[in-house]
Amino acid sequence: MTPKTDRALVLGGGGVAGVAWEIGVIDALARAGVTLRDADRIIGTSAGSVVGAQLCSAESIEELCARQLVPASESAELEVDFDVEAIAAVVIAAVEEGLGPEQMRARMGALALATRTVDEPVRRAVIASRLSDHRWSTRQLVVTAVDAHTGEFVTFDRHSGVDLVDAVAASCAVPGVWPPVTIGSSRFIDGGVRSVINLDLAEGCDTVVVLAPSVMGFGGSVLDQVGQLRRTGVSVELIAADDGALAAFGPNVLDPATRAPSLREGRRQGADAVERLAAVWR
Repeated sequence: MTPKTDRALVLGGGGVAGVAWEIGVIDALARAGVTLRDADRIIGTSAGSVVGAQLCSAESIEELCARQLVPASESAELEVDFDVEAIAAVVIAAVEEGLGPEQMRARMGALALATRTVDEPVRRAVIASRLSDHRWSTRQLVVTAVDAHTGEFVTFDRHSGVDLVDAVAASCAVPGVWPPVTIGSSRFIDGGVRSVINLDLAEGCDTVVVLAPSVMGFGGSVLDQVGQLRRTGVSVELIAADDGALAAFGPNVLDPATRAPSLREGRRQGADAVERLAAVWR
C-alpha cells in the first residue's frame, strides 16, 4: 500500500492582481491535469486567503476565472490608492528603533487603526462578493491575520468559531488602506504583515507548492523561506510572478483593472510550470 503524502498549497498575498494571477496559474495547471485545489492543506495569506476560500467552494475554476473578467464597474470591487511609501516609512522607523517582529506588527496595526478608510461593513461586502459560499468547508483551510493591537500572529480555520467572510476580510485588511476587521473583542489586519506567504504553516507536509505574487515583503524573502523548508527534507515547488506578471500588476496591485491581464499572465506561467509540478503533485 502506498503511504499517504500530505500536500500543501500555499497562496501568497498580492492584492486583486495577485488573486487573478493565482487563479490563472491554478487554471492552467488544472487544464493539464495538475489539480492544486486537491491539496490536503491550503494556506492563504491576504489575496491567498480569497483564493483559498474560493478553491474550497463548489465553484469551478472556469467560474472563478470568469469572476476576474467582470468589469470593475459591474463588480463590488472598490478602487483605492496604495500608498507604499507610507507603509515603508513606518517599517523603516520601526527598524531604526530596533523593534522586534511582533512590536513592528503592532506598529503597523496602530497605523491601520489610525487611518481613515471606508467603513468596515462596506469593505466586508466586497469580500463577501468574492465568495460564493460564506461557510467554512470541511477542507483544511488556514487563513492568516495579525492582531492590530498586539501584533500577535493568528490563524483562523473552520474550528476557530470565526465567520469565514470575517476571517478572509481580516487577512486582506492592508494597513492604511482597508479598515481593521472586528472579530470578538479585537481587530485584525492583513496576515501579510507577518509574511507574504507564512510558509512555516506548511511544516509537516511532504510536498508543498507555493504561489507567490510577491517574493519580498514582511517576514523576509520568499526564496529564503522556501530554502529553509527544503532543508528540512520537504519537497517545495515555487511559482513566483515573473517580469511579465509584474508588468501586468502595475504600480497598484489593488486596482481592479489589473485582474484580466494578471489572469492572463498567471495562465501563461501555470502552463510553463506543468511539467515541473506534474512530477511532484500526485
